[in-house]
Amino acid sequence: MDAARADLWLLDAAAVDAALAAEWLSAMGPGERHRYHGFKRPARRAQFLAGRMLLRRALMEAAGIAPHALEVCERPGAAPELRVAHGARAPYFSLSHSGHWIACAVSAATPLGVDIEIMDAARDIAALSAQAFTEAEAAAIAALPEPGRVPAFYALWSRREAEYKLGSAPSHFHAVSHPELSVALCTALPLQSSMLHTHRVRAQDW
Repeated sequence: MDAARADLWLLDAAAVDAALAAEWLSAMGPGERHRYHGFKRPARRAQFLAGRMLLRRALMEAAGIAPHALEVCERPGAAPELRVAHGARAPYFSLSHSGHWIACAVSAATPLGVDIEIMDAARDIAALSAQAFTEAEAAAIAALPEPGRVPAFYALWSRREAEYKLGSAPSHFHAVSHPELSVALCTALPLQSSMLHTHRVRAQDW
């Protein structure tokens, strides 16, 4: 059996201007536009919009699915459902956002879950660890030298979020190095490192 492949896309959406946002919004389906307008905070609208456009780009470049052949159907409380023209099978995908960063993971071979987190050293890592992790896990993070506590906290946090999105156990964990983000990808099938392809894009390069 061939090794599973996954593509991970990271978008820095900080430079999305009003003109590009309007262009992106016009490309979305009615259900997506309805959900977009339901968000009260402009920042959350921007994240949603960028995520849906990154999904389309990832599916086009990684799976050869043209945007006009794709319908993204909203499901309250769950990830959207993808419908591809002519009954073609939709790939597995997962979306995540943190601040102006958006991530989309796509695979034709394996279910997956992705999570990204901006590593914020100003947060109370000890208190958050006590709330989110087991006593042993929180103690292990607290025992690390101070420079290592923040990345260790976010690595575990993002891994748990990715596992939750995947929704199946056991899972295979893949950490992706990034200077600003903690990036965690969990897959149902194992991936060789050569079969995980990471793409970094900017809004101005769209």
